[in-house]
Amino acid sequence: MTYSIVARDPATGHLGVAVASRFFAVGAIVPHIRGGVGAVATQSFVNPLNGVDGLAMLAEGKTAADVVAVLAERDAGRDQRQFHLIDAAGRNAAYTGASCIDWAGHLVAGNVSVAGNMLAGPQVVSETVRVLRERPDLELPRRLITALKAGEKVGGDKRGKQSAALVIYGADEYSELDLRVDDHVEPLLELARLEAASRERWTLFRTFMATRRNPVGVIDRARIEVELEQAAQRAKAAE
Repeated sequence: MTYSIVARDPATGHLGVAVASRFFAVGAIVPHIRGGVGAVATQSFVNPLNGVDGLAMLAEGKTAADVVAVLAERDAGRDQRQFHLIDAAGRNAAYTGASCIDWAGHLVAGNVSVAGNMLAGPQVVSETVRVLRERPDLELPRRLITALKAGEKVGGDKRGKQSAALVIYGADEYSELDLRVDDHVEPLLELARLEAASRERWTLFRTFMATRRNPVGVIDRARIEVELEQAAQRAKAAE
């Protein structure tokens, strides 16, 4: 019913999950991320506790492979489950249950894993990974969306399209970007539109917010408006 990407950007250390599905509001249950800890995508008879507990185990220092082993071993429904995860250093691990509906499988590479079930075929996973790794010129959000589009182009979810989501975390305990398309005829196109809209003001405004390193952030309204206007002018000039 779903295919997803769990990735780390080696240049920034940011973690991301991107997912598309013929399932309502996939972004509500599949992606789980904790800044500086790791990211989990849990799907196929989705068990959200795999996301919650997987992050807790990563925070305790367990390896990605050990977390996958524990999550699978404890779950009597493991044959119907699929999940994959990454730690803050970019180490990935994945699990696809033996009874997940074909085509189902995963592919793990450096700083990224892709997993899916009820897909048109293994080419969905392999093409998603290929495009993701070949577009380091793109910032992580656009890279993830571009890779999902590539997977959709070669078949995607064999039942069709309905929802998509993109979540990015940096070092903070709240997201850099969190976008959801819960029900749409073309969810990836809508996700791409939202991501583009986020670059108009949101991504810059996000840098002014309070962080652990700077607990006050930037609260000078005049400075914020000037910088936002300058960014808008640069974006317009680049069109």
